[in-house]
Amino acid sequence: MPAFDKHDLSGFAGKHIVYTYDNGWNYEIYVKNEKTIDYRIHSGIVGGRWVKDQEVYIARVGEQIYKISWTEPTGTDVSLTANLTDLIYHGTIFFPRWVINDPKKTVCFQNDFIPKMEAYRAEGPAYPTEVIDEFATITFIQDAGLNDNDLISVPPSELPPNFPECLRKNK
Repeated sequence: MPAFDKHDLSGFAGKHIVYTYDNGWNYEIYVKNEKTIDYRIHSGIVGGRWVKDQEVYIARVGEQIYKISWTEPTGTDVSLTANLTDLIYHGTIFFPRWVINDPKKTVCFQNDFIPKMEAYRAEGPAYPTEVIDEFATITFIQDAGLNDNDLISVPPSELPPNFPECLRKNK
């Protein structure tokens, strides 16, 4: 029997987190509620991409450890584990081959292009899948409350030039 309530997501829902993978890719995620996230990708092969209201599955797997998983309209599957005590993430991203072949096709505000992303996905190729399996360091974390539609509301290109460094209060 775990010493925590595995169904209680209140310690994670509402978190705004910036993290940098060991490979240098920088991401930002806002756990909008127990079922959706908003996120921006600041660097990496799909740097510049941003998404609102992505449906996700969230599970609490430890006292301050949470797992988030989802499938994007691109066909990309993502599974993240956030350890809020030790300020580390572990992410596994399963990119379909078409994204690896031409990642810039996905660099947009996804919500405005979902039919296009689905068409690219259907066109493929899907295989061989490219798996990115990396640890990341959480460089910023705050409680932002639930369902804030303004927190992630512009593309990364419209943020201050020193973003996300200007947020790095945890280091």
